[in-house]
Amino acid sequence: MTAVGLVVAQFNSSVTAEMQAAAEEAAADRGIEIAETLEVPGAYDSPLAADRLARREDVDAVAVIGAIVSGDTDHDRVIADAAAQALTDVSLDRDTPVTFGVSGPGMSGAEARERVDKGAEAVNAAVDMVGVGQ
Repeated sequence: MTAVGLVVAQFNSSVTAEMQAAAEEAAADRGIEIAETLEVPGAYDSPLAADRLARREDVDAVAVIGAIVSGDTDHDRVIADAAAQALTDVSLDRDTPVTFGVSGPGMSGAEARERVDKGAEAVNAAVDMVGVGQ
């Protein structure tokens, strides 16, 4: 059975809690075990948790979920770029799929709530990537 590690950013938790529920439902629909869920403060903090999960023998892939909304500065873009690059590095360094189910940047809180399906998409992508190219 394929097992996925889940990393959930707590910043914007009214959105990420729904994303987590969508991720868990997608895993159940596909008969996939969620080996462990790690909560982190925000999307920027997700690479370390993803790396810890990717190192585990019982984790086949990692799905990261979060919501990055716009503020008064370009901070959201900086956070999204840094997180995406670091998660790509984890995936390549560990030879383990790490998917980016983070909505944003450049969106409002309302737009983030419309994208809670990103949680399910992250799990589905992680499962689809297991075994690719092996």
